[in-house]
Amino acid sequence: MYLAGQIHKFRVFDKNLVLDVNSGSIFEVDNIMYDVLDYYRVLSDNDIIAKLKTKYSKLDIEEALKEIKAMETEGYLFSNLDTNAILDKLDTRQYVKALCLNVAHDCNLRCKYCFASKGDYHGKREIMSSEVGKKALEFLAENSGDMEDVEVDFFGGEPLLAMDTVREVISYARILEKTWGKRFHFTITTNAVLLDDETIEYLHENMDNIVLSLDGRKEVNDFIRVRADGSGSYDKIVPNIKRVVELREKDNKEYYVRGTFTKHNLDFAKDVFHIANLGIREISLEPVVGKEGDYLLEDKDLDTLWKQYDEIAKEYMNRKKTGKLPFKFYHFNIDIYNGPCVYKRVWACGAGRDYLAVTPSGDIYPCHQFIGQDEFLMGNVADGKLDQKIVDILKDTHVFEKEECSQCWARYFCSGGCNANNLLICGDMKKPYHITCELQKKRIEYAIYLNLFSSE
Repeated sequence: MYLAGQIHKFRVFDKNLVLDVNSGSIFEVDNIMYDVLDYYRVLSDNDIIAKLKTKYSKLDIEEALKEIKAMETEGYLFSNLDTNAILDKLDTRQYVKALCLNVAHDCNLRCKYCFASKGDYHGKREIMSSEVGKKALEFLAENSGDMEDVEVDFFGGEPLLAMDTVREVISYARILEKTWGKRFHFTITTNAVLLDDETIEYLHENMDNIVLSLDGRKEVNDFIRVRADGSGSYDKIVPNIKRVVELREKDNKEYYVRGTFTKHNLDFAKDVFHIANLGIREISLEPVVGKEGDYLLEDKDLDTLWKQYDEIAKEYMNRKKTGKLPFKFYHFNIDIYNGPCVYKRVWACGAGRDYLAVTPSGDIYPCHQFIGQDEFLMGNVADGKLDQKIVDILKDTHVFEKEECSQCWARYFCSGGCNANNLLICGDMKKPYHITCELQKKRIEYAIYLNLFSSE
């Protein structure tokens, strides 16, 4: 496959920016070049001059054209890409790098937007045994090839309901590390309700990353993230989250506080700032995704939602300059200089190939969001075999296989979106969910800007 040169030009605050899509090069340009690029490769030089002569002098337009042509010749603008080598490499990648261990198909909350049917994944409520957990680790060790670093995410439901299993799995991993010459890295995602001093200390000691759930302001969080009796969770979880954050910050260990914004808090920038004002630096707030519910986002909400990213970017820069409770916003964490490898850029999480999910019974799915969909049941850790047909289906969902995405300027940043969400909303893993796309593109623009100018 051969992709012709493509650029994306955009404005953030007072800057004119141009992204060369295939190379990833980014430039700040003046107003003349920014306007000329609207017509470059579409009109002749003379027609471009005629179009813009009332705004700029002929000499200035000619100079801009000369500079653009030089950058194109040198491969900085409109660079082409031959994808064959990338696709060949993708075709031969057969290792498993990470497992999502659903240690608990149960939860002590009943969040209204929960994709996992309030924790049970549309099945029975159950906890993973330590035997299944250990078998999953063996599966990962056996199928990770020569990779030395492998990852295990403890997930649910609420994984703290299965702390005995979590502890035994981690202890067993330390034994396997010596046998297999690998390093297991652990992450846990928790709603923080069940955290106590002993559990916090254990997680701090053993987790490479801790993800804590909070949707923002008390009234926002407690409208959606409720207990079985309908009461809110904010007053219980915030002190627990702050204790974890204090420990992680002190020892410079990874964490982030993750929430979801919905129709009920379109002003979600206020929730980001609220979380930051709690002394939390690492923050993520994701758009809700679902099929039905009064909390779902609509096209008419996009203008309001885009403005939230504008407000977050401004506040991010202001706090960074003043040093007053600075924070990082997860979706602005794009490294334009040392980003992920090209395979990660075109194939995202690698669900179904190098990332898999395991249920309490040991069943294997491409990721936690596919659990319960029989057509995506790939096998079981008991026998360690994978259904190659499903592997092949997921293999062919990279960004170049998605018609809309393969022509989109943001393709190497979002990799075509989440396959599970695409399937849920659009009925096709290769058709992106457009609201998520529009939000993603907007925050990428701000992320690029902040990479370049947040230190000014």
